[in-house]
Amino acid sequence: MARKLTIDIWSDVMCPWCLVGYGKLQKGLALLEGEIEADIRWHAFELNPDMPPEGEERSAHIARKYGRTLDQARGVQDQMRTAAIDAGVSLDYTGAGDDNGEAPPAMMWNTFDAHKLLVWALESAGPDVQSRLKLALFDAHFGQRRNLGDHGVLTQIAASVGLDPARAAAALTSSELAAHVRAEEQAAFDMNITGVPAMLVEGKFLIPGAQEPEVYANALRRVAEKVAA
Repeated sequence: MARKLTIDIWSDVMCPWCLVGYGKLQKGLALLEGEIEADIRWHAFELNPDMPPEGEERSAHIARKYGRTLDQARGVQDQMRTAAIDAGVSLDYTGAGDDNGEAPPAMMWNTFDAHKLLVWALESAGPDVQSRLKLALFDAHFGQRRNLGDHGVLTQIAASVGLDPARAAAALTSSELAAHVRAEEQAAFDMNITGVPAMLVEGKFLIPGAQEPEVYANALRRVAEKVAA
């Protein structure tokens, strides 16, 4: 019988490496099929907590934040796209575009309310539904280039994974959920998590960054052995 491990992932839906890391984790779990299963829960980490409501174009954001030229910023995105393909996930735009057939600009948005929705999904519907919501948010950001700071968009995405849209809309205005998001971010700070993804296995063993599938598989196997000892 497979041993189940809890994996808590601190992540942001704007973070390409978080999607890459999740894809590689899934490949690592596939290497452990029949041996180890994962109960995955997502937690809040804002890469850009001061992002204004109007957002910022992605290449310009990378150039400004990391002190690079626009060409260098686009090169970084090409590298991430290649890593995503290797992980079995996609960072490419797949939407229908606007009325002229043109893709909307790739933007960075404030994600605080998206994190509130993820907290609510875990509390109200459990980890499987929360993961479906997380993946839908990733797709909405990278694949469809939707505004993840917009409450209407977030409510539609919640409904797309089977969550009640009225309750989702209420969650987006909840001060209690806002406090929960802040608590999760504080927990990351207390664990000295400064970048994401950061995966905490069984509440004790931290795996930082997007690792290769074999690294995840070996780490989870060692954790399972320690837990069983």
